[in-house]
Amino acid sequence: MKKIVVTGKSIEEAVSNGLRQWNTTEERVKIHVLEHPSKGLFGLIGVKEAKVELELLPDAEEEAINFLQDVFQTMNLAVRVEKKVQKDGVELHLFGSELGMLIGRRGQTLDALQYLVNIVANRYSNTHVRIGLDAEHFRERRKNTLEDLALRLAERVSRTKKEVVLEPMSPVERKVIHAKLQDHPTVRTFSRGEEPNRRIVIVNR
Repeated sequence: MKKIVVTGKSIEEAVSNGLRQWNTTEERVKIHVLEHPSKGLFGLIGVKEAKVELELLPDAEEEAINFLQDVFQTMNLAVRVEKKVQKDGVELHLFGSELGMLIGRRGQTLDALQYLVNIVANRYSNTHVRIGLDAEHFRERRKNTLEDLALRLAERVSRTKKEVVLEPMSPVERKVIHAKLQDHPTVRTFSRGEEPNRRIVIVNR
């Protein structure tokens, strides 16, 4: 926890001085009054300023980023983290030269890391926080790949009249396939099996 001790002619001024020093708001700090101001003898001699200790409260997103940086340091990876605020939460984008091991096969390592980041962030928040994690725009590239696959397989099912069963996918990836084909004129999709081996099936309507 970050702490500073600041002074001022009043409690309010001391707090204001501390907030200015940290460039933050009063909601982000816990205030401990160490000494109240006093005017001293005859209101002139021995004037004592107010002294307060400010404790910076942890920020969920900052703690999530700190967790990631600790992971990267342990793995000896030089990774830059950029934060982007979205409508439904925050996206953390990773940039670096060796991100393959952080992405993993079909993004499985990235998904696991995202899961851990959200656990860390929600420890420091009174409300539910959603943090997405992406590396070198992998999510967008994977989404495009899955949508192209969905259309190709839909065309095959339409032509052969035989169902196609895809390999097991995560719920997020299955959602991409379902969404892409939900308005398809000749095929429909449904899921079969139990996690983690749940698969999408594409059949004729």
